[in-house]
Amino acid sequence: MPTATASPQGANAPVLSSQPLGPLWPTLDPFLFCAHHDDAYPPGNAERGPAVSLEGRQIGSDFSRKDGWSMYHGDVVPGFPGHPHRGFETVTLVRKGLIDHADSLGAAARFGGGDVQWVTAGKGIQHSEMFPLLDSTAPNPLELFQIWLNLPAKNKMVAPHFTMLWNERIPRLVHRDEAGRATTVTVVAGALPGADAPLPPPPESWASAPDSDVAIWTLKLEPGARWLLPAARGAQTRRMLYFFAGQQLRLGGTRLGDHAALEVLARQDLWLENTGSDVAECLLLQGRPIGEPVAQYGPFVMNTQQEIMQAMQDYRRTQFGGWPWKESDPVHGSQARRFARYPGAAQDEVPA
Repeated sequence: MPTATASPQGANAPVLSSQPLGPLWPTLDPFLFCAHHDDAYPPGNAERGPAVSLEGRQIGSDFSRKDGWSMYHGDVVPGFPGHPHRGFETVTLVRKGLIDHADSLGAAARFGGGDVQWVTAGKGIQHSEMFPLLDSTAPNPLELFQIWLNLPAKNKMVAPHFTMLWNERIPRLVHRDEAGRATTVTVVAGALPGADAPLPPPPESWASAPDSDVAIWTLKLEPGARWLLPAARGAQTRRMLYFFAGQQLRLGGTRLGDHAALEVLARQDLWLENTGSDVAECLLLQGRPIGEPVAQYGPFVMNTQQEIMQAMQDYRRTQFGGWPWKESDPVHGSQARRFARYPGAAQDEVPA
């Protein structure tokens, strides 16, 4: 995992460390992983894959960003066919495009356009995440964040859990400064004064612990907008701010002209100002560290190497409940209809 470089301003400055953004973004405990996928997919074909040649790509493991997009582990439709997880949670924020989800619990979903999917892997789950290209006459842009949030040892073997947070229900704060310029904060997890009550995280999540102080927010500042980022509630909370879109941003007395991952002091308020001529955007991840050993092997995150070995043995033996789908990469039809089918449910849930 990359480590951020120390800020020359010293430990008392609001920016404690800074690192340029790469393919994988540095994270702080309790977070394990953060990836920003931003793919300019072309029009789709009849199979909902790219209607262009795939020549020159390493199909099955294409992270090339050739022509501005990747197939990832898909061979017809881009995405990530069925694969296992144990011991942590995935939080997927979709900014553009649609994702088709299927899992070993029997759950299915098509979601996007601001929706968030939250999966507690717990003792083990398989799921697929495919990116169907539904428009055959125009490009199919896709942009998302996938975040891995660790589970404490006592919850690593809980029953897996799947839930959807629909865009229409996610709380937001729209703040206008003295000049009327807007800052919009989308609150996926964690309370924010002035926003509606936060949506409840999954019951066994570290984010559901009263003193975890977990927050997952996206910030969008109009040109010239100023907003006071409030201090975190907990004395032990650590906070990462990812400046990923826009020309310039000022954090207190620190000016940024390049996109960066920044650890900032969580215990004090911090003024943010968009000093560029276009919209500036940030992702904020914060939380009280779990503070336990982390042993990781690919999609398994436990506390010891012995537990990793056990996870591998369990998966080989049980397939974490098996795979109830005919294909490893299910795609849910041609309609751009957002829905979720929960395990055992007779009807689909759709956004209000």
